[in-house]
Amino acid sequence: MKNRNGIILIIAVVLAGAAVSCQHIMAAVEYGAQAAGAAGIIDQNAADAIGASSRAIGSAAEEITPEQEYYIGRAVAANILSNYRIWNGSQAMTAYLNRICAAITINSPRPDVFNGYHVAILDSNEINAFATSGGHIFVTRGLINAAKSEDALAGVIAHEIAHIQLQHSIRAIRTSRITQALMVTGVSAAGAATGMSVNELTDVFNESVGEIVSTMVNNGYSQTQEFEADNTAMRLLASAGYSPSGLIDMLRELSAVQTGSSGFGKTHPTPAQRITNAQKTVGSYRVADTRSYRQARFSLAR
Repeated sequence: MKNRNGIILIIAVVLAGAAVSCQHIMAAVEYGAQAAGAAGIIDQNAADAIGASSRAIGSAAEEITPEQEYYIGRAVAANILSNYRIWNGSQAMTAYLNRICAAITINSPRPDVFNGYHVAILDSNEINAFATSGGHIFVTRGLINAAKSEDALAGVIAHEIAHIQLQHSIRAIRTSRITQALMVTGVSAAGAATGMSVNELTDVFNESVGEIVSTMVNNGYSQTQEFEADNTAMRLLASAGYSPSGLIDMLRELSAVQTGSSGFGKTHPTPAQRITNAQKTVGSYRVADTRSYRQARFSLAR
């Protein structure tokens, strides 16, 4: 038994190394394992364990299509809307935010996603914003009220667009897929000896996506990803003719009005940390300062 489990663990390591290179290898390994089981070379529990491992890691290596991105994003959006209501108090403000979003995305490296970019307002005084891989961008009334210019609002929207275009949520899912697949691999080896069913092992892997959705909404991205989104947001702003310093203006407003660990404070680095990071590169952009021309329409939209 010890030798058999040792062999299975060695196979698991080989599978892990091959995972990201070719899913066909995983199918071949599963086929070989089942053939070996049928021939009595290894027992059926071991064959099933190897099969579960190869399927899990093969799935982990799959690319997520734009359509899948959208439907994953819809699941995240549904999660957000289970805690917030859409605010329909001003169709003009909603349309205004979507025009800002369109101006940024049309001048960006990824001007369209599977079902387009859409901005909605959440009926909350909390200062917060969210984005899903499906192109949904949610901004709270509290955040809108904290903004003092169109460029500041554009800074928030550009930051959320950056999360979408950098595929931060999808990266998290891919990372979890690999991690979960390796866990299934390890458990599979144990399952061969303990009698755990293949269905039980597969369920462990399939449940991971729901957990990731919850993590994304409640815990936010890493500090590195937030800084990356801010840096990308400034590039997006500059490409659309907005002042990249609009993001810093918004962060200063957040620093002045936000207290405690709710809203942005719960899911983002502190405004001071983000300002320090943004100031490292904001001076590298050469964009004419035309903010004053937009102030009238900003005041009208509010």
